[in-house]
Amino acid sequence: MNAAAQQALPLAGIRVIDYSHFLAGPYVGRCLAALGAEVIKVERPGSGDAGRQHAWFVGDHSGYFLQQNMGKKGLSVNTKDPRGRALMKKLVDSADVFVENYRPGALDKLGLGYAELAETNPSLVYCSISAYGHTGPDSHRAGFGLIAEAKSGIMQMVGNPGEAPPLLRISLGDMYTGIHAVAAINAALLGRVKSGRGQHIDMALYDTLVSMHEYAVQCYTLSGGKEVPVQTGHDMPNSTLYGVFRAQDGDLVIAAQVDDAWKRFAALVEHNGGPAGFGGDTRLHSAAGRNARRLEILEVVRTWVAQRPVAEILKMLDGIDVPCAKVQRIDEVLADPQIQARGMVVEQEHPVLGNIRLPNLPFRMSGCDTSITQVAPELGEHNTEIAASLGYDAAQIAEMQADGVLYSA
Repeated sequence: MNAAAQQALPLAGIRVIDYSHFLAGPYVGRCLAALGAEVIKVERPGSGDAGRQHAWFVGDHSGYFLQQNMGKKGLSVNTKDPRGRALMKKLVDSADVFVENYRPGALDKLGLGYAELAETNPSLVYCSISAYGHTGPDSHRAGFGLIAEAKSGIMQMVGNPGEAPPLLRISLGDMYTGIHAVAAINAALLGRVKSGRGQHIDMALYDTLVSMHEYAVQCYTLSGGKEVPVQTGHDMPNSTLYGVFRAQDGDLVIAAQVDDAWKRFAALVEHNGGPAGFGGDTRLHSAAGRNARRLEILEVVRTWVAQRPVAEILKMLDGIDVPCAKVQRIDEVLADPQIQARGMVVEQEHPVLGNIRLPNLPFRMSGCDTSITQVAPELGEHNTEIAASLGYDAAQIAEMQADGVLYSA
């Protein structure tokens, strides 16, 4: 990036209280920190965020916690003590954003619900993340991303017909809800410029995943309830040819569902050992024709792919501009020159672990660098700094530390 184009990070000067745990909430805080906000991670004394006990571990440090909490300051305060509650109240009154992902109503009991906090800080943007949201018959129920993935209809469409759906190996519910929450928080901050007031953002994992259906919901509603997407295995019956195929030495995906791409692909297959006439079969030159003859096409393509190594197929398809890719393992992803060129792995110097490498966020801005080099905080690492910023003097801070109101590992 040109140094002359350097700008302040977009959220510089914004203070965020991250009163969340595990994944969705901490991910929101991490994104806001990357965009320049001062994010204060508030944890309970003793064990802290439950994410600290979640694998993968390097020594006694959780990679899970390191990834989702980089760029934040750490505060550990005992809110059962009146002095701890008073400190939290001062902290929230100084904040622009409050993020929490507890079951609806839980923070009301602690005096940290939106209604009470907004009385003294009406400009506060308060973001709640829960499984089902703060309204509706299921709002009281606990849940994780897995629950939302099952309830949303997404899991039901994945896997082979007749088999139990596979477990999705990334937390779609948490991550998608988190990034939607980031968008909503930024919109609320922008709206506050005109209105002078914050608002309560109510995010539900279940809602988010239902909203993410780019096909299934409209397929069902617009067909009058006749079309219900089902498990289809390794391809999409209504989008031929679009799927996963096994080669001699690995798997790859091919996206030749657009008419022009299909014609180029079919001609290539025919001219490289495929059936005579395959490329010129005009019945397959429309989406409807291909979908009607899907099983015939799959038999030809699977046989053709299985006879060749992945690299050979990718070279051939790249040569005719048909989108394709190898199904990569994580080690291959991290070694990919494209990922390296885009800076998608961030390196940090940890005071205990030394050099650590973690996935970066995908924000790329021409005027500023959003890569976070500050490691996730130790439990209560910034207690003194934060308390001092709220007007506590050294003697008061020392007393709270001695009494366990402020806790550090």
